[in-house]
Amino acid sequence: MDFSELFKLSGLLGRFSPDGKCLASCVQYRLIIRDVNTLQILQLYTCLDQIQYIEWSSDSLFILCAMYKRGIVQVWSLEQPDWHCKIDEGSAGLVASCWSPDGRHILNTTEFHLRITVWSLCTKSVSYIKYPKACQQGIAFTKDGRYMAVAERRDCKDFVSLFVCSNWQLLRYKILLYSLDGRLLSTYQAYEWSLGIKSIAWSPSSQFLAIGSYDEKVRILNHVTWKKITEFEHPATVTNTKTIVYKEVEKSPSVETERFSFPPTRALASSVFSTQSKYDISQVPVSFQYIKPVADRANPKMGIGMLAFSPDNCFLATRNDNIPNAVWIWDIQKLKLFVVLEQLCAIQSFQWDPRQPRLAVCTGNSKVYLWSPAGCVSVQVPTEGDFQIVSLCWHPSGDSMALLSKDNFCVCYLEREEVK
Repeated sequence: MDFSELFKLSGLLGRFSPDGKCLASCVQYRLIIRDVNTLQILQLYTCLDQIQYIEWSSDSLFILCAMYKRGIVQVWSLEQPDWHCKIDEGSAGLVASCWSPDGRHILNTTEFHLRITVWSLCTKSVSYIKYPKACQQGIAFTKDGRYMAVAERRDCKDFVSLFVCSNWQLLRYKILLYSLDGRLLSTYQAYEWSLGIKSIAWSPSSQFLAIGSYDEKVRILNHVTWKKITEFEHPATVTNTKTIVYKEVEKSPSVETERFSFPPTRALASSVFSTQSKYDISQVPVSFQYIKPVADRANPKMGIGMLAFSPDNCFLATRNDNIPNAVWIWDIQKLKLFVVLEQLCAIQSFQWDPRQPRLAVCTGNSKVYLWSPAGCVSVQVPTEGDFQIVSLCWHPSGDSMALLSKDNFCVCYLEREEVK
């Protein structure tokens, strides 16, 4: 494993291009495009204001920069650096922006969720979609890019409307689980009279739907009957002797003085004399640090806040917000808890390698943690100063990933042979 130097960053805005050739990052109002292999700057674009969101087009030829405070989106071309596009929503304002799957249309959601404006880069035409619901993820596309689902709120009722992406016309709308011809397939409610669903994830094969709820459980539904096939509990104590619990523990750094020149470089000194950690296998039963949420506050920190399937459908990773220092890894083939990673700090983010069952985890310190069925490892990033990793994203090949902090980022390079 190897690491690049640190580069400046704003707003956690670092993204690999879909084709894996470029890495985009933002520093205030500047958009920087680097070559993935050399990290040399290929293009430097200057926007009209501080960038708050970036997104690559599906073909990696364009990248949009959203400036929500100004109600402006600027689009840049990698093939033609002199070409650019500015979309100004004016008094309508702007709260969200994204690409359509064809990479030639941009969908802007106006303030107060009054409408979604669809801008065409090719024909310069404009289409409007009314009544979008004010929610975290109100737009989704099918994998083939032909259809779009939009969460809507009209006449005091919630709907899911289907649009054809070729002309942005309404196809049908239905509520909850539906097929493309509008048939209501199923309605699922885990329980009543309490906070319900908090997170949701499809398996890559679309055979399973994982539903995380505020009651600290994950329910797995199958795609044939839409019935629950099992539920995964996240107790404060793990008692099953077949579950492996890896516990992160601090270790004293081993210093081989003859290897270093004196005085050592700042990066070397920071790496060597910082707190190292390793994983020990805990003896079951194991009790975790459990946080009881404050009942009278909105958005309580409880329940399943994060969940993600591995790319091969074999594993599901989850985080119970009541036990913020643990990552739970479930064996989907056996429908059993397989591994728990107990960290020293709260889990900030985790993401699966897109090519193999390998999970990367960060906890707000200068370490990155990797788990695979072969085992897990804690790696200290050798950087100068304080580098607190709060987010990460994999390169499409799985050979590297970007580690993001509030003010900096670096690239971590992995050899595929490291995990068999």
